[in-house]
Amino acid sequence: MATKVLDSWALIALFNEEPVAEQVEKLLHAATAGRHTLLMSVVNWGEIYYTTLRRGGESAAKSIASDIAQMPITLVPVDSANLDLVRQAAIFKATKKMSYADCFAAALAKLRRAEFVTGDSEFKAVERELKIAWLR
Repeated sequence: MATKVLDSWALIALFNEEPVAEQVEKLLHAATAGRHTLLMSVVNWGEIYYTTLRRGGESAAKSIASDIAQMPITLVPVDSANLDLVRQAAIFKATKKMSYADCFAAALAKLRRAEFVTGDSEFKAVERELKIAWLR
């Protein structure tokens, strides 16, 4: 079974009902059907939470968190057991022009040899190092 890593950009696009939302929904349905596994770093979960909190307040952020909890997405922790993930994110941050949260998403995809799903053009910086499924 293939593994895919979701960037926060993909879920934010889904929640905002942007044009790529249908593509994200299809990925979620395919994961529910067992066609692939979806992963997301807890750092990127936090990015979705704080973005929603800023725009819509605490109630909206809690609602989004509840929605994500129902999705077929495995959240990958950032702790002492995952220092390889932290190290790779740090390498990306030191060598690429990317936000630190985005570095965790890219690092997770690289270490898991997973397809990375995003529409965020910031990831062009790691396009040669990852297999990216661009949402458009």
